[in-house]
Amino acid sequence: MLLLNFFYIQMKQDRREEYDQDLQYKGTWTQALIQNAAFPILIPLFFIFPKPKQNLETNNTSFLSLRLFFLYLSLGVLVAAHSKLFALGKLVSNYGIFSLISTTQLIFTAVLTAIINRFKFTRWIIISILLTIVIYVLGTPDFGGQPHDGEEFGYNIQAWLAFSATIAFSLSLCLIQLGFEKLQVKTKRYGNEKVFRMVLEMQICVAFVASVVCLVGLFASDEYKELKGDSKRFKKGETYYVLSLVGLALSWQVWAVGMIGLVHYVSGLFGDVVHMCASPFVALFVVLAFDFMDDVFSWPRIGALIGTVLALGSYFYTLHKRNKKKMAELNQSENNVEV
Repeated sequence: MLLLNFFYIQMKQDRREEYDQDLQYKGTWTQALIQNAAFPILIPLFFIFPKPKQNLETNNTSFLSLRLFFLYLSLGVLVAAHSKLFALGKLVSNYGIFSLISTTQLIFTAVLTAIINRFKFTRWIIISILLTIVIYVLGTPDFGGQPHDGEEFGYNIQAWLAFSATIAFSLSLCLIQLGFEKLQVKTKRYGNEKVFRMVLEMQICVAFVASVVCLVGLFASDEYKELKGDSKRFKKGETYYVLSLVGLALSWQVWAVGMIGLVHYVSGLFGDVVHMCASPFVALFVVLAFDFMDDVFSWPRIGALIGTVLALGSYFYTLHKRNKKKMAELNQSENNVEV
């Protein structure tokens, strides 16, 4: 978020000094590509992490691998669509409207994970979800790329862009969890264990497909012709322009691996809760790093920071109870075997 603010402050606002509505769409395929293109840095890590012994008990591994291939393909297209909508929505929408509609993301994730992943809710998880929504509303950071007055598109378009990006993100989390639980584990390529290589495999394959889709969009829209002009318009110069893009690409991969890791080891809903609970901390860093007019770390944001502890604490309490129950059942089963 800090790098995004830096990037848009240095270039996008300058381009809007003489307003041309056609310019509002420029750079969105580039930003979408940047969100996915740095996946090759994960390939060495994929081979560094140890691979468990393969289990060949499953007879239909080729069928499961084919289904896994189609899952990666569909997820890649979905992630590319989310990346494009995310970049476009932030660029042409009032950021307040975009952020407000984005709070429904957690609701969509909860509904979809209940339908797709058969997720079981507890009262503590519901409390965590409600607190997280309030936290996101109060603690969302400001954004340097939002349009000036008079540049915003119609509210209907803004709303649809925000809703579409939100639904695409929520659906991708649920499908990633489904892929881990129903396909990757059942192929037995990693035995019966949950290992970090599965997270890297998921991100590398999905990001590869998403990058191809974004590259096609970049060249089909002729947006690639603007890249040279963008680098020259960057306030800090071409070197900082390149460094900003590289930094964004690398940080997006770190974020994606962290998010997919949370989905893999816990659930898509937990990943979304952590993601949205981070907004007050991001807001604090944005206020400290950038001098936005009328943007201060106000009392509502301080309250959001406190609420983050309560929201995450509620969810962790549920995880603790579930782990404790599993351990009790495991001990009981071992005692029965001994008897």
